[in-house]
Amino acid sequence: MPDRLTAILERSRELRFLGPGEPDDHRAHALAFAAAWDAHSSSPPPMLCDIGAGGGVPGLVLALHWPRATSVLLEAAARRCAFLEEAIGELGLGATVSVARGRAEALARTLDLEGRFPLVTARSFGAPAVVAECAARLLAPGGVLMVSEPPDSARTTARWPVEGLAAFGLGPAVPASSSRHLVVIERVGPCPDRFPRRVGVPQKRPLF
Repeated sequence: MPDRLTAILERSRELRFLGPGEPDDHRAHALAFAAAWDAHSSSPPPMLCDIGAGGGVPGLVLALHWPRATSVLLEAAARRCAFLEEAIGELGLGATVSVARGRAEALARTLDLEGRFPLVTARSFGAPAVVAECAARLLAPGGVLMVSEPPDSARTTARWPVEGLAAFGLGPAVPASSSRHLVVIERVGPCPDRFPRRVGVPQKRPLF
């Protein structure tokens, strides 16, 4: 199975769905999310959602790592969705992993996804305000958002103002002990009905 995953990650990189770097490096980066979850909880998450999942990292890696979890890979681009669906078939994950095609702003308000996930992950999805607004409504009460940050540890929490996160019902961003480039953000209250705003608005008019 690892060899199959390596081939899939190499194909993702060739399609420019993943950035430069060896498949093993991408896999290790994804497993840092799992380590951060292990520091948060004594048992694997029953459900997780990876937003902007088109390159397969961390979503596919985490789905293999937690084979009993129900995983939703959320992606707006048709080509990336097709890639993910093919990869899910190759990895034999069809029983537990699905692709949700669409914009997070819209899908977060659907009955199937709203408030369902103990864990939401994001890597290269957007600026902090965009990630927080689009992910908040997907989180179950007490659920956590884990976000991969740029390789600049000095800026990690400064990019996530406490007041800005609180507007979405989220607590402060805490650096993950497993990786200085991950932050962990807990849903501590309800996400106000006005969030996320309509498709495209979070990116055009970020709130912080």
